[in-house]
This record gives sequence, C-alpha cells and structure tokens, in this order.
Amino acid sequence: MQLHELMAPEYSDYPFRLYKKLHESGPLIQAGENVMISGHHAIVEALLNDKRAGKNYMESVRLRFGDDATALPVFQGISRMFLVLNPPEHARLRGLVMKSFSSKEIHALREIAFTVAHNLVDAFAGRDGCDLAQQFAFPLPVRIICRMLDVPETDAVSLGGAASALVKVFDPQITEQDLLKATEAFAVLEAYFSALIVSRQGCTASDLVSLFLRSENNGDKLQHDEIIANVILLFIAGHETTSNMICNAVLALHDNPMELELLMQDRSLLPAAVTECVRYDSSVQMVYRIALDDIEVQGRIIPQGASLFLSLGAANHDPMVFSSPEVLNIRRREGRSLSFGGGLHHCLGYRLALAEMEVALEVLLTRLPKMRPVTAGIQRNRRANLRGVSVLPVTW
Repeated sequence: MQLHELMAPEYSDYPFRLYKKLHESGPLIQAGENVMISGHHAIVEALLNDKRAGKNYMESVRLRFGDDATALPVFQGISRMFLVLNPPEHARLRGLVMKSFSSKEIHALREIAFTVAHNLVDAFAGRDGCDLAQQFAFPLPVRIICRMLDVPETDAVSLGGAASALVKVFDPQITEQDLLKATEAFAVLEAYFSALIVSRQGCTASDLVSLFLRSENNGDKLQHDEIIANVILLFIAGHETTSNMICNAVLALHDNPMELELLMQDRSLLPAAVTECVRYDSSVQMVYRIALDDIEVQGRIIPQGASLFLSLGAANHDPMVFSSPEVLNIRRREGRSLSFGGGLHHCLGYRLALAEMEVALEVLLTRLPKMRPVTAGIQRNRRANLRGVSVLPVTW
C-alpha cells in the first residue's frame, strides 16, 4: 500500500472500505522506503503516547511534496506551529494557551455558543431549508474562535475561506492547484494576523493574541513569526475541525434513524452521542510521526527515522476494540476513541470541540426537530484528512 492510495476517491464517501483494507493489511504496513502506515488501535495508541514517536514536519513535507517544497512560506509557517514541534519548544508554546481552554473558560464559551447557535438558526428557521454546512456548522465555531482572538466577526467569512484552503496541506498528498491555493491562503492569513499582532502591542487584554504578546519565560519572548503561526493554528483548529465534526455527526445520526430517535427522546444521551459520533466519523483522520529512535511496539521494531502515518479513523473502527465498529451506537461503553490524538499532542481544544458539538446538536434537535439532509445535494470535501462536507442541504 502506498500513501497516494489513502486519497483514492472511493474512500471519500465510504471510508469504512479504507479502514477494512488497513486492518487486513496488518498492524504495520510498509508504504515505501522507511514509510509505514497503521490503522490498528493498539499500535496507533501506543505510538501517540510514545515520546520516541515525535515530529519532523519538514521531513513529511519532503516526503509528500519534494525537497523544493520545504522553502515555500506556507510550510515554513506551519513548521513554527506547536502542533508540529517536539519538546521543549512544544511545551513552551502549548503552555501559553492552555489556560484559555480550562474547564472554567469552556463553561463561559459554551454559553456563548448557545447564543450564537440560536442566532444562526433564527436567520433561516422561517424557511423550509438551508445549507447547514455554510449557514450553521461553519459559522458557529468560527465565531467562537473569533471571540477568543478578539477578531471582528465580520471578518469570519473571509478568514474561514482562507482556513479551508490552507488545511488541505495536512492531507498526505494534494494537487498542485490545491497547494497553490493553500499557499495563497496562508499569505492572506499571515498578512491579516501580522497586522493584528502589531495593533495589539502593549495591550493588556485577555484575548489569545494579547496573551501571546505578553508571554515570557526567563526573558525569552515569542517572536513575531512564531505568534503569527500559532494564531493561524488556533484559528484553523478552532474552525475547520469542529465544523466538519458537526456535519459528520448530523449525517451519522440521520443515517441511523433509530439512534437519532433515541437521542430525541432522551437528551441526557447527548454527551455519549457526541463521543460516539466523533469515533464513528472523525474529522481528523490521520496524524504524522517520525521515529526519533528505534521503537518496539506490539512485538514489531520500527527503525529510527521511519515516517509513520497513523490512521485515527481506522483505529476508531478496529474490531479488536469496538464491537460492530461500523454501527453507530450512542450507548456504546467500550474502547477509547483516538479522534483527539494522545500523549504530548493530545488536542488541547478537545473540551471546546465537544462542548460546541453538544450545543450544535441540542439546538438543532430543539429548533428543527423535523430536519432531514437532502442526500442528493451533499458534497464531500474530498480530503483524506479533516474529513467533512462542503455542502450539506437540509429541509424540514
């Protein structure tokens, strides 16, 4: 199996086929010289929690796009995001934003999310249908992250469009046209947030941009380019991943009407339903690691320097961990979903993502109880990673 096979069109609408192929191909699949893929839960979970399975983003860029691509500003910028760094640089940057994702802060943001969600529904509830992706799922989390960054919500549409183009670079492989669009999108976001950072110099506010500017560790302050890169990371992470998870959850529930009806009758199942939907059809499908040393896992030796592509989606459908994994079961009480990663790089915004999903589903179930997707009009985003939809027409 080769990396390009992960992008095969037949897997876009039916990822279960890819998961099955990964499971049948063995715990560790050789996908090229010193390149391995795994979709087995035990292997993926072990590597996510093993510090020897670290990050080397530029090596992944070389592997996917060639040596010349490493000089592109888009990849240079991403290489400064704490998402792709190892300790101690990773801890230095991640620690700065942790307090903005505490349980106390999430509770306040949850209340804001309810207000935003109801306002969004107010705009189209009087009609008989809408594009739920563009009119609800995408604007909901982007308005929340705009508030966290203290960015005008009037800029959300243009920034969100740029973020959607940029995240394609996290796929294993993309077209030259998509890479060009991603490069242009990064330039747009870089210019916007660079100007924003300059305007916040000396600011004492509590937004994430101002916190970055004031951060200091023994006289070591973040550089301008570091702040830009990590503000962009927070924006795309707080926008794209959650938006796609909301759409995926809506589709999963409507594809399983008995589970939907159960949730309609018992809203106390909402947290469990969100957890199961995230397992069933995860937005983040894959993460990259590199073996910083020889690693023994499940009786297999991974040599130092090996590039590792870990399929979270396949791990979440491992039949050795989840009974009937292809079945949505909102009362499931087994296994551990790996959709938010693990170890040092476990998603720091997972509480906010889960809260936004719960709010989104509760508001939709309450305000639009007869809502149904128009299957013929659904358009998948055709990504191997950050899986979701770009168009989700619904009627009621």
